[in-house]
Amino acid sequence: MLISGDPQVRRGAGGSGRAPNGDLSQLARLAQQGAAPDVEALLARVRTVAHRYARARLATYPAGAELVDDVTQDVCVAVLGALPHYRDRGRPFEAFVHGVASHKVADAQRLMSRAPVCVEQVTDLADEVDQAPSPEDAVVSSSEAASAAQLLERLPERLRDVMVLRIVSGLSADEVGKALDMTAGAVRVAQHRALQKMRAMVEQVNLG
Repeated sequence: MLISGDPQVRRGAGGSGRAPNGDLSQLARLAQQGAAPDVEALLARVRTVAHRYARARLATYPAGAELVDDVTQDVCVAVLGALPHYRDRGRPFEAFVHGVASHKVADAQRLMSRAPVCVEQVTDLADEVDQAPSPEDAVVSSSEAASAAQLLERLPERLRDVMVLRIVSGLSADEVGKALDMTAGAVRVAQHRALQKMRAMVEQVNLG
């Protein structure tokens, strides 16, 4: 059964009343003490982070929605298993969660074939309200989403993660910095470099 489906996890937002919506590192320290509400609150937050990242990286794969849920579950289980042995070495807990999610996504990608993406299997990465697009619009949108995903996969890992969290997931530069253990300024610089590389890729395709 998925951790996300556990009613205790869904109650985690209430937790023990000790800053469940505050700093994730603080919540992890509380959860290490073993109180069920704190563990549940931490898992709820971890699931949100993991699902958002996995969805941005895997949504265009065949059966993407199920794959995203499976990877999210794997991340939650891995973080829960590592929690008793986790040691705070000055890095944000978000960075630890992101590292676990990144490895789980890479494992999933290795198991998936590079088959063409079907229109019916493409998930709307922007979470936009359904405007009932025409079949022609759906084909165009699906093609654009698949093309963008392919460009992201060609970026160096750090630049790709910045783009996924900053653009696809919609996090602020400060939030991305916490997840990747970078300053907000470094995040903005990395985003600029990533956009330059992606533009160059598109120009190469157009010229070719």
